[in-house]
Amino acid sequence: MQTLLGHLSLVQEAASLRDGTAGPADAVRRCCDRIDAIDSRVRAFVPEPERRARLLAAARELAAGPRDVAGRPALYGIPVGVKDIVHVDGLPTRAGATLPPEVLGGAQATVVDRLRAAGALIAGKTVTAEFAVTAPGPTRNPHNLAHTPGGSSSGSAAAVAAGMVPLAIGTQTIGSVIRPAAYCGVVGFKPTYGRIPIDGVIPNAVSFDTLGCYATDVAGVALAASVLCDGWRGAAADPGADAGKGAAPGAAGRPVLGVPVGPYLERADAVALRAFAEQRELLRAAGYAVREVPVMDDFAQIVEQLFTMNRYEVARAHAEWFARFGDRYRPETAAAIREGQPIGDADYEAARIRRAAFRARLAADAEAAGIDLWISPSATGPAPADLTTTGASVMCLPWSNAGLPSVSLPAGRASDGLPLGLQLVGGAGADEALLDAAAGIEGALREGGR
Repeated sequence: MQTLLGHLSLVQEAASLRDGTAGPADAVRRCCDRIDAIDSRVRAFVPEPERRARLLAAARELAAGPRDVAGRPALYGIPVGVKDIVHVDGLPTRAGATLPPEVLGGAQATVVDRLRAAGALIAGKTVTAEFAVTAPGPTRNPHNLAHTPGGSSSGSAAAVAAGMVPLAIGTQTIGSVIRPAAYCGVVGFKPTYGRIPIDGVIPNAVSFDTLGCYATDVAGVALAASVLCDGWRGAAADPGADAGKGAAPGAAGRPVLGVPVGPYLERADAVALRAFAEQRELLRAAGYAVREVPVMDDFAQIVEQLFTMNRYEVARAHAEWFARFGDRYRPETAAAIREGQPIGDADYEAARIRRAAFRARLAADAEAAGIDLWISPSATGPAPADLTTTGASVMCLPWSNAGLPSVSLPAGRASDGLPLGLQLVGGAGADEALLDAAAGIEGALREGGR
């Protein structure tokens, strides 16, 4: 039986394309062959009948450029999946919806400009939940087709997990990069809010929407981040730099890890909590200091604050379209919009003030505890056996609310074989330090057999 899982290392693929071992057309054929072979079952990509012809033409144009191998850009010839709320010249944006594509059109996103300037080839649009809210698309989890891949960046995570592309772009408003990464067993990276320009992307809630990416390992997302993020500074010399606002790194330069004890962590299920306990012990055995930090005792109010802002903003983002095409929206999306319509400006502004206070308090808690990174389960448990849901985003909620960078690492499996993830969260703007630390933790998890 043909496996639906695959492993394409972005770093290795990029190296072979840059040094001429392989050519862009070779990468395109591998990508299209894999999509043709398995995507009728996984359904990670928006269908495109002329995909192969389009990509081969783009590969020939790329290969006809300057022949200086040493001057080839970082993502030369790499096929990339792009979430279908991101505008790409030459490809319609449908956003998982049935509205006329011409209504949803717009100028190409800066993130796509950066991909193309780095030599990447756009493999196609990946499936999203409708308008990146909660109504699932048709994508299945490559580990088990009866289970959700998560959302809303479902197609992007599944495309990387199934080996169709070595890199894919997603977005996160609450948990839409980190949760699918955990469910699909890949690495997902959500940078600090605003670190990648969000223009050219259909909004969900503009105060939270953040572009991110998927690859099979930390080195892959770090390579992509160096191309996509504003002002990327390369690997941090100190893996804890800035993340804990002055906290000293632990033994052998390792970051000090904080466990957010309290009502937040209690939202995870028994499977996730058992795995998280094992992960903590494994990291302690590898020499990491792991400290329990009581935080967010008002977590229910934090959830309420975020959803006040989120629903207010999604209702305003869709005001014109919903007035014209409301009957074409799926029930879940329509319900979110209707929940936001009656929220007034005063309540919204009060929620914004509460969020600012929460951000400051969370940073102060990290500094007082002397930690560099927060760690937690990436999701409440493994992917549910339910294709009508994208799963719960609550384990990502406080970190998205604070605009902090986060990464999900594959971290073991549940008893049914489905992947689990470990979430690492850094300080605002300390994305480089986060990924540097994540590479070490990834190695510790791998050596520990997780």
